Amino acid sequence: NMVMSFRVSDLQMLLGFVGRSKSGLKHELVTRALQLVQFDCSPEVFKKIKELYETRYSKKGSDVAQPPPPPQHRPEALPLHSSYDRGGAVARTLPPPGIDYPALYGKYLNGLGRLPPKVAKPEVRLVKLPFYTTLDELLKPTELVPQNNEKLQESPCIFALTPRQVELIRNSRELQPGVKSVQVVLRICYTDTSSPQEDQYPPNIAVKVNHSYCSVPGYYPSNKPGVEPKRPCRPINLTHLMYLSAATNRITVTWGNYGKSYSVGLYLVRQMTSAELLQRLKTIGIKHPELCKALVKEKLRLDPDSEIATTGVRVSLICPLVKMRLSVPCRAETCAHLQCFDAVFYLQMNEKKPTWMCPVCDKPAPYDQLIIDGLLSKILTECEDADEIEYLVDGSWCPIRAEKERSCSPQCPILVLGSSDVNGLLPTPNGNSENGKATADVVDLTLDSSSSEEEEEEDEEEDDDDEGPQPKRRCSYEKGLVSAC
Repeated sequence: NMVMSFRVSDLQMLLGFVGRSKSGLKHELVTRALQLVQFDCSPEVFKKIKELYETRYSKKGSDVAQPPPPPQHRPEALPLHSSYDRGGAVARTLPPPGIDYPALYGKYLNGLGRLPPKVAKPEVRLVKLPFYTTLDELLKPTELVPQNNEKLQESPCIFALTPRQVELIRNSRELQPGVKSVQVVLRICYTDTSSPQEDQYPPNIAVKVNHSYCSVPGYYPSNKPGVEPKRPCRPINLTHLMYLSAATNRITVTWGNYGKSYSVGLYLVRQMTSAELLQRLKTIGIKHPELCKALVKEKLRLDPDSEIATTGVRVSLICPLVKMRLSVPCRAETCAHLQCFDAVFYLQMNEKKPTWMCPVCDKPAPYDQLIIDGLLSKILTECEDADEIEYLVDGSWCPIRAEKERSCSPQCPILVLGSSDVNGLLPTPNGNSENGKATADVVDLTLDSSSSEEEEEEDEEEDDDDEGPQPKRRCSYEKGLVSAC
């Protein structure tokens, strides 16, 4: 066809005409021009292609063999709005024989001619995803337009990777066997230009890459009667089914046409892990302890709705997500509370099921708003024997321990407690005591509980069960002491 016969200068002139990038090797320019013909198929574009084609060969001398003239047709007659054979790739309204535009390799993905390039038109934008870093936009969001009145529609797209993109994929590390970190992904959203859109699948979605269907995330089961199960809408990885070469790839999206409009885009991305996001947060997201202290003072002094502003505010050192002691205390800067959750588990949970909702206040806590509380990080290292602290109005803090906990603490006068008439109800330990067996019972039980605390907490970090924090284990001994008395 005419585009394939263009030289570099012709391709650059065509791409410059529509405001596209003119840089790159010839095969990159050809691919860009083919996509232009496929998706921006306005009469002005085809008029420009014909003009460049005729200008090139009109400059040839009469002694040079002339190529056959392009078939006579009207660009406006291309089947931009025509109906297509259901499930086939040939239009009912065919152009004259000899036309082999890449746009006719299959049905148009967008199905509509776009406005002239000089007219500004709002474009669909997709939200940025923390676990995906965009390297290249292979196809900007393009509307899925039904070609007939059938409920099930098919929309194909063709494109080729550049050698640089192929090398990026091949040289990337594997996240798991067969899954590269650099991927070509398909993203689908509502056709809405008012704000960046979240991923949203149309009904009856199926994605075919070349000759194979690609797996699409299934549904989350619903336990409530009458409530439809939800599907996690996330980027669909196409890489393992693509030709990692200069060959053309064909993507076909099957979708249900039930009135809502959807747009699809193709991107070259690098998928990140929760460990990588945690490391990045530790590098750029730590809030200095002094800034956190100033925030505490300001909240206690200026919060008119707080009933405890004159005394202080309590903050738990236990993560609300997993009921274990915090290791990397974090919260969103948009949150109004001082309570933190553990960044490690928060990122792991959003890696599996991205919701990005604060577990404390149930408000959005996106990754780019997360901070690590430097003050609470410092408190965690200094306060190992309490699971709750209280911030005071001057920005200082003190550990909070229950009354029974204090009685069991080695620093407290436990001999007074042991002088009660226990009458041998507690088990006899191996240790000795000057003041009798009952006292030894209390002392040894306390020491046993304290000495094993750190080991049990380390075990809890590996187990994802519902066992409560360490204070609950101490509580069983305390109840025994009270009943014995």
